[in-house]
Amino acid sequence: MKTMVTFTSLALIAITAAVVPARAQQPKDIVDTAVAAGSFTTLAKALTAADLVATLKGPGPFTVFAPTDEAFAKLPPGTLDKLLKPENKAMLRQVLTYHVVPGKVLAADVVKLSSAKAVSGNTLLIKVSGGTVMVDKSRVVTTDIAATNGVIHVIDAVLLPPGE
Repeated sequence: MKTMVTFTSLALIAITAAVVPARAQQPKDIVDTAVAAGSFTTLAKALTAADLVATLKGPGPFTVFAPTDEAFAKLPPGTLDKLLKPENKAMLRQVLTYHVVPGKVLAADVVKLSSAKAVSGNTLLIKVSGGTVMVDKSRVVTTDIAATNGVIHVIDAVLLPPGE
């Protein structure tokens, strides 16, 4: 009987240990998922400056080609500072919405496309070459990061719409 109680106790502890972390890591929306990753602080700052946080926390679904902090650092000197100025909010919104495609487009779907219409109204060019997916001139480095309202694909450069 003592063996049975010990075994049952250990089984309950193992089940609790497996379930509690799963609950603690509930899926988050696109913004919270990006912030939790820790490598999108510049993107989060830009979304706030452009008043797009509420939109990307909305029901979606959205597909976001998310540039990392390192991608923003590759912009020409002064570009980010210029975009973040309140008087350039419309331009910043145009740049950021160029990174968003309506709907949930997983990597398996992206590789079948040659283009996608961004929320900005512009068309993103998509090319697959040698196992690498390019969106405009940016390389997709991580795919299919799930969020409750869509999916994030990490890119290595900031996408600039034509004319920006």
